[in-house]
Amino acid sequence: MRITTRGRLAVSAMTDLALRQKLRPVALSTISARQGTSLSYLEQLFSALRRAGLVDSTRGPGGGYTLARRAEQISVADIILAVENLQADDLQNLGPGQAAQVEAMTGELWTSFNARVLDYLQSVSLQDLVAQQLEKGVTQAAAEAERPAAATRPRLSPRPRPLMARAGVPNSVFALGAAVALQRR
Repeated sequence: MRITTRGRLAVSAMTDLALRQKLRPVALSTISARQGTSLSYLEQLFSALRRAGLVDSTRGPGGGYTLARRAEQISVADIILAVENLQADDLQNLGPGQAAQVEAMTGELWTSFNARVLDYLQSVSLQDLVAQQLEKGVTQAAAEAERPAAATRPRLSPRPRPLMARAGVPNSVFALGAAVALQRR
């Protein structure tokens, strides 16, 4: 079993969603801002999660995603299997003779290993991950109140205006136009 960054990001985004969905659906743009993940990449992940029946989507203003089931009913394995392409054989890059040799000598080892990893991932629920975050001090109310757009947008201080304009120099395009018009008369 190969768990890629895709699976890890999906688990992280689902944990974020489970923490913050109490009051309303959670927009992917807010998850994107908090997680530092591209919005288009999250859209791909959540499309796969929706097809797997793990999340529901709501369109329109105030729309976003919510869990389709309670967090304790969703395992980490469910999330990873929804987004990872685990059908591909790890031996596919080997020649036919090499693949058969590896499979004959150690195939049972890797099959057993993959089964144990999958068993472990099925034993960890999304609620377990939420509980870990809550123990770290992330509160659901504070998480809901976060404003990621304001947090990521730098505050711009206004430019200081000069106290006095230089004598004889127009201070705007309109003043320049008026000065030119006066000179032509």
